[in-house]
Amino acid sequence: MRKIYIIIAILVLFPGLLTAQVRLKDLMDMQGAASTQIIGYGLVVGLDGTGDGTRSFFTIQSIVNMLQRFGLSVEAAKIKPKNIAAVMVTAELPPFVRPGSSIDVTVSSISDARSLEGGILLMTPLLSVEGEQYVQAQGPVSIGGMNAGAAGASISVNHALVGRIPQGGSVLQGNPAEVLVKGAVTLLLRNPDFTTATRCAEAINELYGQPLAMVLDAGTVEVRVPPEVMGPTETFKFLSNVENIEIQPDMPARVVINERTGTIVVGSHAKLTPIAISHGSLSIKIGTTTSVSQPAPFSQGQTRVDTGATIEVSQPESRLMVIEQTPDIGSMAKALNALGVTPRDIIAIFQALKEAGALQAELIII
Repeated sequence: MRKIYIIIAILVLFPGLLTAQVRLKDLMDMQGAASTQIIGYGLVVGLDGTGDGTRSFFTIQSIVNMLQRFGLSVEAAKIKPKNIAAVMVTAELPPFVRPGSSIDVTVSSISDARSLEGGILLMTPLLSVEGEQYVQAQGPVSIGGMNAGAAGASISVNHALVGRIPQGGSVLQGNPAEVLVKGAVTLLLRNPDFTTATRCAEAINELYGQPLAMVLDAGTVEVRVPPEVMGPTETFKFLSNVENIEIQPDMPARVVINERTGTIVVGSHAKLTPIAISHGSLSIKIGTTTSVSQPAPFSQGQTRVDTGATIEVSQPESRLMVIEQTPDIGSMAKALNALGVTPRDIIAIFQALKEAGALQAELIII
């Protein structure tokens, strides 16, 4: 029987992870250094009959418009786009990128194509929300999967309607970023927390021996750049030193449950107050039995098949167990493991513990 030790093995067997030091660059972002989301509409060509159908009118219209730009006039009714698919092309333009750089782009079918395998994206402009063109994308689509079928049977490996073009986007316009505003840099916590923000400010002030950092709120720490490092090279070195400072982030008491997979993750600060738990299950098995009645020779009787049913009911003995207050994850695992239940039973127990007020942690079900 799988037990709770399996579920939280990482936290119990490796307690050092609970006190790990983490760099500030892994906890925070610098205000002003944000990525830009860009998007475009394009065509993927060269498909092996897995493209859009004839009812995809916008795909046909796109083909007509494209051919007109090359001096060709074709009636829309004569176009069969089975080797072409209309797609949306998306990408994330990182900060500080310069014209001439290359980025990855994602290609997604928006009509009734069956697969983008083997296709090539034609030149597609990628625009920001303001309508400015930042990137031009083109290249072969890599989907990491496949679709195949014959005689009514088919097989599908991974998802064949979304693919990527590594380094397929050529940057035409950079994404400038300005992190230094009025001699200060603002750090934004990805998981706002007053304790973590305070530890961050204290670590920076301790390193430089002066009050450079100040907590503005649970998710924001403002760092003043000393006058002696205001030059371009010195400022970048200062920011590098700041983002490599290590602190111990504070974690809230949480229990995260995924009921679909039976996964439970328990935070290091989760605790149980004294409580009594009884857990049992009722098992019912219903089966069928078949018997054949064969008449004696020359008796003019007929062979008869009789079907019966068997019902088996088992109910394990339910135990009432008192769990004392647990100071850490290991004690909680040992206490719950003593009940001899499966991970899915543990999920039900955690939900009941929360309702009873015995679980001193936030219960999150995903």
